[in-house]
Amino acid sequence: MEQALFPTLNTERLLLRQIKQEDIQSIYCGLSNPELVKYYGISFDSLESTEEQMIWYRNLEQNETGIWWAICSPDNTIFYGAGGFNNLNKELKKAEIGFWLLPEFWKNGFMQEAFPIICNYGFEKLKLNRIEGFVESENKNCKKAIEKMNFKLEGTMRECEIKNGEYINVAIYSKLKKD
Repeated sequence: MEQALFPTLNTERLLLRQIKQEDIQSIYCGLSNPELVKYYGISFDSLESTEEQMIWYRNLEQNETGIWWAICSPDNTIFYGAGGFNNLNKELKKAEIGFWLLPEFWKNGFMQEAFPIICNYGFEKLKLNRIEGFVESENKNCKKAIEKMNFKLEGTMRECEIKNGEYINVAIYSKLKKD
């Protein structure tokens, strides 16, 4: 996935494009927001520490272990959030999907609009057979949203992670190409 070949995806209301270094401020705004990171796996407390996330996005592409997009307005003037694949396993033809939006853009239907084209890219271009989604069990809104997009609940991993010193449960969802 060379940078020059990074795919741009479009819907009626969204532009999904490569995450650039200039997006660091927007990514910091999202991944430092307590409301957003309440159920998200990572958070950052400074712009400098957010560089770790920027490196992660670049490494996904360079190592061909995933692909994440900046989710923006069609004219690329407003950054809404980010979404894509990580833990891409070409041999098993599966990847994990992730997604986040800045809270001011919640409840606008952006997730329902972006998720299908991201999944379609995974099935058609990356030749995936399976897309997995891991959702903290307490994140009821995300669970409802992923179920609306025809992801099937496979089960719950009990006390499989520690967050803020407490064990948490994680629900496992999947969507197969044939679904």
